[in-house]
Amino acid sequence: MALLQIEGGTPLQGHVRVSGAKNVVTKLLVASLLSNKKCRFTSVPDIGDVRVTVELCREIGALIEWDREEGVLETITPELKTSYIPQRFSGANRIPILMLGALLGRTNGEVIVPTVGGCDIGKRPVDFHVEALQKMGATIEHRRMLKESAWFAHAHDGLHGTVITLPYPSVGATENCLLAGSTATGTTVIKNAAMEPEVVELILFLQKMGVPVTIESDRTIRLLGTNRFYEAEHKIIPDRMEAASWATAAIATKGRIFVEGAEHGRMISFINKIRQIGGGFDIKEHGIEFFYTGSLQGGLHLETDVHPGFMTDWQQPFVVLLTQTQGLSIVHETVYENRFGYTDILREMGGDLTLFRHCLGGSECRFALKHFAHSLAVKGVTPLYGKEIVIPDLRAGFAYLLAALVASGKSKLSGLHFLERGYEKLDAKLEALGASFSREEERVPALEEALVN
Repeated sequence: MALLQIEGGTPLQGHVRVSGAKNVVTKLLVASLLSNKKCRFTSVPDIGDVRVTVELCREIGALIEWDREEGVLETITPELKTSYIPQRFSGANRIPILMLGALLGRTNGEVIVPTVGGCDIGKRPVDFHVEALQKMGATIEHRRMLKESAWFAHAHDGLHGTVITLPYPSVGATENCLLAGSTATGTTVIKNAAMEPEVVELILFLQKMGVPVTIESDRTIRLLGTNRFYEAEHKIIPDRMEAASWATAAIATKGRIFVEGAEHGRMISFINKIRQIGGGFDIKEHGIEFFYTGSLQGGLHLETDVHPGFMTDWQQPFVVLLTQTQGLSIVHETVYENRFGYTDILREMGGDLTLFRHCLGGSECRFALKHFAHSLAVKGVTPLYGKEIVIPDLRAGFAYLLAALVASGKSKLSGLHFLERGYEKLDAKLEALGASFSREEERVPALEEALVN
């Protein structure tokens, strides 16, 4: 089992290049299954979620060549070998549910996908996906088998375009509607759609493949289904989550990092909050330099929201940063109801954090009066202390890594596979920034004994 031993308290200094966006390349790989034409992707990161998605696509019938060193991936799916997604993919990530939209238009048979996996951050609005696809003509049933469960779906008469109004601008539901609408008969209209940069990248890729798509100013997307596709090539945009992670690391450790690939236009709400607490940044041609300028001021009110609001995935590392700001700050999570589970460990490390079940925001959110601990008060400056930590999921993982880099003393992090689902070449980047750490393999006596016997 791999472990990171971290000696905290060293300011991170230097240059880091952001890898391709996890939440773009995985979705575009699914979109490539819509046709039998070759697709080529560049700037593909070699991370856990991409590896799992590649394996999933190969299971279905995709022929994939991936130069991991160069970040170039080519794929073509001449025909589907199967439309059954095995249960081993159920907890890997959130990609399997998107197979419904991608495969229903390519087969008249039954599509079977396991239930959603990924980080434990709250209920996934899978009902939005199901209701939208049913409205397009799919028959979908959830079946439970012992400890396993799956979605069984078919569209024997094909999918047809319709008007879909999402109850909430869910990224995943919007993507599933886009995939299904690409092969549906007629026009699909998606109202109250998510407009995250990752969704826009999917739209651009579908257009390259041959799907006519338009975006309107009121969160409405229109697309005309087609059965004529083309070869397509797409460069994966830099991961804005990784960019924000290194930005918070620079300021929280009192250092200076040039984050190559950080894009101003996709990080406006994040950069506003950096400015409000007194953090430094300098927008350059090929990225953004983030740096510590002196005492950081709290008194911040932060609400997560759908794009162009403050991204929910930025929240965890930013909370660690807030423990190093002077005064009381409030964070109101409005996207997922269970996104503060990671704060228990931060309290054990010395952070002064208090959860509330009320909406501590400008207005009530959809979790109001539902007894979810979705607001947080952070009081700083509080010194953090090293601790042994088992990483439970991806986004909590970087928050714990950052806390360990800030803390005095040594920390030991295990569960690194969760962190490496989304962060490419993590050790090399930490080393380039001057972090004091080592990776080691921990012996598991019971396992060693079992192997000997």
